[in-house]
Amino acid sequence: MRTDAVDGGVVFAVIPLRNQDDIVRARRAARDLAARLGFGNADQTRLATAVSELARNVIEYAGSGECRIRDESTPSALRVAVSVEDHGPGIANIELAMRDGYSTGGGLGAGLPGTRRLCDSFAIVSAPGHTRIDISLSLARR
Repeated sequence: MRTDAVDGGVVFAVIPLRNQDDIVRARRAARDLAARLGFGNADQTRLATAVSELARNVIEYAGSGECRIRDESTPSALRVAVSVEDHGPGIANIELAMRDGYSTGGGLGAGLPGTRRLCDSFAIVSAPGHTRIDISLSLARR
């Protein structure tokens, strides 16, 4: 894992995704940032679960990839943004993959649709050789 500072003081972690241990690292980094920003336990768990699912998909279907976790907070809201990216075969039919119960790997088919429900924002772009999923969780500042 690498932690960098970027323009505007936004800090993010970059976790290479190559094996099961990296899933745990990505999950922990997302949860840690959410906790540091003041998100409650339930929101920390929602975010960690979503990141875990996306990282697991990268390793299972693409073999490797990368997870970027960023603090995109504004004066009015706290926001953790996560991008998970790989250069695998892509998702042939995104609409189908987003349906509950659909699975190409023999699972329950709850992964991507469940991840979408856990997050405040969810966006996916996929083609052979490149898939990127962006998620975020936000909390209004008090």
